[in-house]
Amino acid sequence: MTRFPLAAILAAFFLALAWFVSLRQAVLFLVGIGMGGVLAGARFGFTTGWRRLIEQRDPSGVTAQLLLLAAAAAVSMPLLAAFPTDLGAALGPPSISLLVGAFVFGAAMQVADGCGSGTLYKAGMGVPLNMAILPVFAIGSFLGSAQLEQWLQLGATRPVSLVATFGPWEAFGLTCAGLLLLGLAVRAWVGKGASWFNRRLLIGAILLAVLAILNLLIAGQPWGVVYGFGLWAAKVATAVGVFDPAANAFWSQPVNLNNLSQSVFLDVTSITNIGILAGALLVAAGKSSAASRRAPLTTRQWVVGIIAGFLLGYSSRLAFGCNIGAMVSGISTGSLHGWIWVPLAFCGSLIGVRIRRHYAF
Repeated sequence: MTRFPLAAILAAFFLALAWFVSLRQAVLFLVGIGMGGVLAGARFGFTTGWRRLIEQRDPSGVTAQLLLLAAAAAVSMPLLAAFPTDLGAALGPPSISLLVGAFVFGAAMQVADGCGSGTLYKAGMGVPLNMAILPVFAIGSFLGSAQLEQWLQLGATRPVSLVATFGPWEAFGLTCAGLLLLGLAVRAWVGKGASWFNRRLLIGAILLAVLAILNLLIAGQPWGVVYGFGLWAAKVATAVGVFDPAANAFWSQPVNLNNLSQSVFLDVTSITNIGILAGALLVAAGKSSAASRRAPLTTRQWVVGIIAGFLLGYSSRLAFGCNIGAMVSGISTGSLHGWIWVPLAFCGSLIGVRIRRHYAF
């Protein structure tokens, strides 16, 4: 499909959302389209940025991610302090589940060639592996949420908000100090002579920061991806009678029960996820298929990729988010768990790139 008729379909869907659901959800759909368009258009891959740092000593992708975090935090933290009852942070409890989930997610995202947002935008662009991973990612996210209480019983503390603990500007200062330390660690990793900046990625970082802030203002909560996947699978499992949400610690929570009972279009995470798919599809429209530019995968590669996709979903729920929910939203809104997530996920990625290389992806 060419870009013009696709844009007309998306415009019609926007109007239908505004008329039958709510104007807020329609605007969030547009924000999601923007996110998908930037991710696909700039090829802003969190997974790829880490892999290039590990394998090629190329820091440009990670530099852009650090800029994204700083820019989003500079606005999000003061907003959270100014409107504490209207806006919420992406808080997750430091826990055994976080440690295990972040490490496994870091490894799995390298094998699957995509985190939560990467899986979405690459599926929207027609990459076969990511299209196949999307439903198993959702199943894994659902099962992870259904078993989350058992994982938390292994050990967990209360979530820690830097904004609530220290104040917005102190929290931002600590965040900048942490990002600077990460930058220095990257500098030590790559050595001298590396090219630190990629103009396309830097522009993408600023645009994503703006869109993440808009998401926070409009939705009242930070940008997330994983919850929407789990909700989709939970709805299916509940509809076919194989799952009783009232008997589950996670899904029996009032907000989750309410989301299960109402239209998926009313869920803010789901609507931006749909928007990301649409935005990536819009970028890819009229161009040669992504599948035609890639060598066909072997049966073994398909099996390994699908398993990695399932682990992505399961581990991201244990870790209270992926590169978006835990890293971008967690760090930019002052959650301690985001800072725990990053080094563990990176250590997992060190393993994941080796597995990826072994199976010749």
